[in-house]
Amino acid sequence: MLPRANNPWTLFEAAHLLNRAGFGGSPAEIQSFHALGRSKAVESLISPAEPLNAFPLPSWCSEEAVLADMRERMEQGRSVKDAKRDITPENAEKAKREASRISQRKNRVQSLEAQAWWFHRMLLTQAPLREKMTLFWHDHFATSIQKVRQPALIVRQNDLFRQNAFGSSKDLTQAVLMDPAMTLYLDTQSSKKGRPNENFAREVMELFTLGEGNYTEQDIREAARAFTGYELNRQNGKVFHNLRQWDSTDKTVFGKTGPFNGKDVIDLIFEKKQAARFLSNKIWEFFVYEKPSETALDALATILQKSDFQTGPLLREIFLSREFYSENTIRSQIKSPIQYLVGLLKQLEITDPPTGFPITAQQQLGQILFMPPNVAGWDWGQAWINTNTLLTRYNLAGFLTKGAGELDKAPKDAQVKTPGMAPAPKNMGRGWQGPDYEKIAPRPLRENPTKLVDSLVFRFFQNPVADKARNSFIDYATSKQGVIFTNKETAELCHLILSTPYYQLC
Repeated sequence: MLPRANNPWTLFEAAHLLNRAGFGGSPAEIQSFHALGRSKAVESLISPAEPLNAFPLPSWCSEEAVLADMRERMEQGRSVKDAKRDITPENAEKAKREASRISQRKNRVQSLEAQAWWFHRMLLTQAPLREKMTLFWHDHFATSIQKVRQPALIVRQNDLFRQNAFGSSKDLTQAVLMDPAMTLYLDTQSSKKGRPNENFAREVMELFTLGEGNYTEQDIREAARAFTGYELNRQNGKVFHNLRQWDSTDKTVFGKTGPFNGKDVIDLIFEKKQAARFLSNKIWEFFVYEKPSETALDALATILQKSDFQTGPLLREIFLSREFYSENTIRSQIKSPIQYLVGLLKQLEITDPPTGFPITAQQQLGQILFMPPNVAGWDWGQAWINTNTLLTRYNLAGFLTKGAGELDKAPKDAQVKTPGMAPAPKNMGRGWQGPDYEKIAPRPLRENPTKLVDSLVFRFFQNPVADKARNSFIDYATSKQGVIFTNKETAELCHLILSTPYYQLC
């Protein structure tokens, strides 16, 4: 076990846990969370009362709708193929392009709805760690709408991650083998007896379970033969193992020989000690900081193995540990765009974001839900910040705090360009006037610039800031006080506080 955190359980520690194990919260939410005490607060995250179906999936993600969509796509394909016999090649190509255009338009609409749905869930959920773990698994088992091209399959995979947020990573890896979205993303269904495709065999070892250097190329080649025959049945929407396309001969993987199939290979992988160390390290780095000590990693790997790879006990150990609340950890992590955006909205107590904001902000900052850049997922940490993205964060904070006109001031080159995505619409957030400053900064508080600044510093940083920064905020507030400190001045003060490098950390 890791050394446990000492008492007392401070308000700052409660805010830190809520930031890392979720997406932060308002001062009132932090106070309520702190009142639970450390142990009960951790348990409330790992065993949330909110049901899994609290936010129903989009209607087009139901099993019936998915099957109807698959059949419609198959019928369109057959119709285009049949039409080629009766029309000229030029008209046939035109019909093919038109069918593709209709399909792409439908996919774009559903993709935007899916991204908005998950963002909305992250913002409003009462089970923040479950959504944070869903994001972790989405990055770990990365798949993208851009290749899968059937948004419903990606959303249903997302729900698979949510259902297994605190469960067995071994069972989840087995489920991912049979997941339609992953089957399409890694071309598993093109892997046939005599023509094995190595994609899944390689990624399941390198990215999902063991990491580089813990398998051989021969292991990959042999495992690829075991993963042959897994296909998506578009009549029922399920992945099945087609034994006629499976190489049933003996394979030797990790020194063991037998007529293994894909499930068998995954079982062999999780017999290796490195599987527990690999996942423990990745979860630690996601929630705490990079490169845990060997002692900590050994302890976490042991906990994971003893719990049959259940992630709940591992998370409990991390969140109750002394190191999680150490100076090395608190405010040492650069916020990912999703963490930044959801957290900012929660701190500003905005439950209904401006029209188009969640989608276009993701696009501009370079992390779009359901669209990781490749099978390795997103690059984290310092990769999130450069001159352009930092300026864009400041501009987005200005838009939320001061109103829609702020976006017009943003230079066009201060936005991340994402292939295949349209630029932010000009009417994004039209009419947006900003958050409720009467609630965030009550009028009596504005009469004292120092108290006002300290209140906002806790709201946005949940930790003391350097005297130099605090004094600059106080000086600004004092200079703007005048006869009355209006919402306009309050918005400008909030924007100043949010436009600091320190705010990019959690």
